[in-house]
Amino acid sequence: MTAKPRPRTTTRDPAGLARRLTAWLDARLPGARAVGITVPASNGLSSETLLFDIDHPRPPVRACALRLAADPSAYTVFPSYDMTRQYRTMRLVGEHTDVPVPRVLWLEEDPEPLGAPFFVMARVAGRVPPDVMPYTYEGNWLHAATDGEREHLEAASVGLLARIHDQVPLARAGFLALPGEGDPLSRHVRSQRAYYEWVVDGLARSPLIEAAFDRLTELWPDEPGTPVLNWGDARIGNIVYDGFDPVAVLDWEMAAPAPREVDLGWTVYLHRFFQDLTAASGQPGLPGFLRRDHVEARYARLTGHAPRDMEFHTLYAALRHAIVMLRIAYRQVYFGEAAVPADPDTLILHHGSLRAMVQGRYWSGVR
Repeated sequence: MTAKPRPRTTTRDPAGLARRLTAWLDARLPGARAVGITVPASNGLSSETLLFDIDHPRPPVRACALRLAADPSAYTVFPSYDMTRQYRTMRLVGEHTDVPVPRVLWLEEDPEPLGAPFFVMARVAGRVPPDVMPYTYEGNWLHAATDGEREHLEAASVGLLARIHDQVPLARAGFLALPGEGDPLSRHVRSQRAYYEWVVDGLARSPLIEAAFDRLTELWPDEPGTPVLNWGDARIGNIVYDGFDPVAVLDWEMAAPAPREVDLGWTVYLHRFFQDLTAASGQPGLPGFLRRDHVEARYARLTGHAPRDMEFHTLYAALRHAIVMLRIAYRQVYFGEAAVPADPDTLILHHGSLRAMVQGRYWSGVR
């Protein structure tokens, strides 16, 4: 982890963005200026974030965050960035649940003002478990917390997931339906297969990812389950905490109807991804945190739904993450930050754990 530079997250000029944002804001709130504009160091690879304050006598809110679709010329991580879809999802969750989502203020669908569509939301103060270096490594607030504090955070975070699934009326989320025929799980998996084909178009294919798709077919649930609104990127790194209590749920770009276990598998595996990296580096990490059995039991108590087919769903999460990792690796190659190895599977940071899942031996080695 420490030997590899963090991939670049933007090709845009921050100063130019700031000038254009101020002009756009003045047109919507006359006399308003965008001040204190910053690009956070933790800016993601899928879309970009600007933080700013509104200088105006009567702003709707003062502290704001802007989510900007990725620059299409910058070898994007995903094929498309539907900011309207994200904006509508956040409004839906905010209007129909007690889940804390930031208040959305404006949606701009015209790419002209900033070069791509974007939306503006209220900025929520708090802290987020870091991805770089991951929170499972020493030297951050979550790792330094007590076992009781982490238990509190885990309980509150699984509770958020349960409330999203239980409270959002799926009938109001038709705009999130994935294309194609069949049940929502089938559509979800087909959309990931299409994403993989887009990633490897003209490039080396991944035998490991393709073996994982084959293994999914073997493990396919007899009964996929009733769909609910899935958050999509359901992990603690997308939650803002005040102390150890969630105060904002972020990053809704992968929201879609699916069985509950799609989100649960992602929550469990994305923690395992960090934990495995940490253990491989010689640190203990947080082995007692977000354990699969604990997450499943807690979710069942909160919802009355006992998670099913979790070997399938954790494999599916690891597979989905592998496709993203492969795209990011090819993006680094594109920018001259890396070279393609003889075995393209080694571009996938968690190729060892994914292979163990495909072979059915991963969870037997996890305690």
